[in-house]
Amino acid sequence: MTWAAVIGSPIEHSLSPVIHRAAWAQLGIDDWEYRRLEQNADSLPGFVAGLGGDCVGLSVTMPCKQAVMPLLDAIDPLASAVGAVNTVVPSSGVLAGFNTDVTGIASAVRRACAMAGCHAPSSALVLGARATASSALAALGELGITSSTVAARRFGGPGSVVAAASRLGVTIEQVLWSDTAAVDRAAASADLVISTLPASAADPFAERLHVREGQILLDVVYSPRDTALRSAFESAAGVVAEGTDMLVFQAAAQVQLMTGRSPDTDVMREALEDELERRSREGSAP
Repeated sequence: MTWAAVIGSPIEHSLSPVIHRAAWAQLGIDDWEYRRLEQNADSLPGFVAGLGGDCVGLSVTMPCKQAVMPLLDAIDPLASAVGAVNTVVPSSGVLAGFNTDVTGIASAVRRACAMAGCHAPSSALVLGARATASSALAALGELGITSSTVAARRFGGPGSVVAAASRLGVTIEQVLWSDTAAVDRAAASADLVISTLPASAADPFAERLHVREGQILLDVVYSPRDTALRSAFESAAGVVAEGTDMLVFQAAAQVQLMTGRSPDTDVMREALEDELERRSREGSAP
């Protein structure tokens, strides 16, 4: 059977199967299987080596986004610059890696601006310094922002946003999370705030934040959706770019890479929202 999968750890509650299956159904693909497969950095080499011709693609999540890169035959230049792969597509015996998180972030911000009727951002603050933050920097480049501030507990190490910035050719100002005054100044001047932090990690920042009307937030946390950061923006007439939109748009790009066809993102978004509502009612994890 032809199949694709999302790989990572933990993977049990991944929403990728819901979104991809909705896209496939809309495209009339009814004989493929989309799986969740638990994989980590230790198991990944054997898993990748065993992939056969029946696999049409992998959605890659943590902790495998960097670990998978040396196992591939080819890597898209954007994924190489970001330093993270979230999509693997086999083709004629060649395993190619891509990063669709970048288009997911940029598309989510564009959609929010279009819906709110606000101007495109010209400055940004990124919270966090790992793989998603690196993708955020590349997305900012697509939005025309080539200089931004990154606030994090520490910089450097594997998957560092500093190394990614150098490869991407963008300029960043590094601010330590502990320097609250500097973080707050950066937030006050930024048109766009992108948080790549885990749920609740940005709560102390949200409590200090003075949001301007029309200031834009993209919080990659989509469950729980009602974060302190989101509430701060909504209460001050800020613009919220949905984390769910990032998820949908990056998945749509994956579907296109795996099938060669463009899915309807509205169908994918509806399936995602329905699943989140179901889980909320049942009290299950995201």
